[in-house]
Amino acid sequence: MLSISLSQAKAQRTLTVGGNNWTVTIPSITEAGTNYAGTYESAANQILLTASVPLLLGSGKVSVHYEANPTWNSSLILNARRTGDGTTVCVLCSISGGTTYQPIGLTDVELFRIVAIATLASYSNIPIQLQLSGVSVTVPAATYNSRIVFTISEI
Repeated sequence: MLSISLSQAKAQRTLTVGGNNWTVTIPSITEAGTNYAGTYESAANQILLTASVPLLLGSGKVSVHYEANPTWNSSLILNARRTGDGTTVCVLCSISGGTTYQPIGLTDVELFRIVAIATLASYSNIPIQLQLSGVSVTVPAATYNSRIVFTISEI
C-alpha cells in the first residue's frame, strides 16, 4: 500500500492545496517470474490548486517536491502534471507549462507558471494528476508514504 498526502507552503503569492490523499493499491503478483505493472496514475484532478499572484505585471511559479512521510524508497518515482487551466476571470492572465509529467524530487522543481498583465491573476481548481513509477519486485515489500509540497514564488 502506498499513501501520498498533500501539503502546501506559502510565499509572497498565495497557494491553496485541495483534493484527496492518493492511496495506490498495488495488486498482488500471482504467478512466479512476473513483475508489477510498474506505473500507476491518480485521477486527473487528484489535487486542486488555487493560486494568486500580485497586481500589475505580477508572476509566479508553482514548484513541487516530496518529503518521506516517514518512509519512502528512492526506487519509487513520483511525477506530477497539470491536466487543465482551472478557472479564472482574468482575461489578460496566462498559465503555462506543466502539462507533461515532471519528476518530483526532494528539492523543488518548477511545475507551471502564472502571469498577470494588468490585474490580480487568480486561478482556482487547477487540476493536478500524479503518477507513480518504479514499482517492482526489487523494491522491498512495505508501506511507503510521502508528502507532496507545493510552493508558489516569484519567477
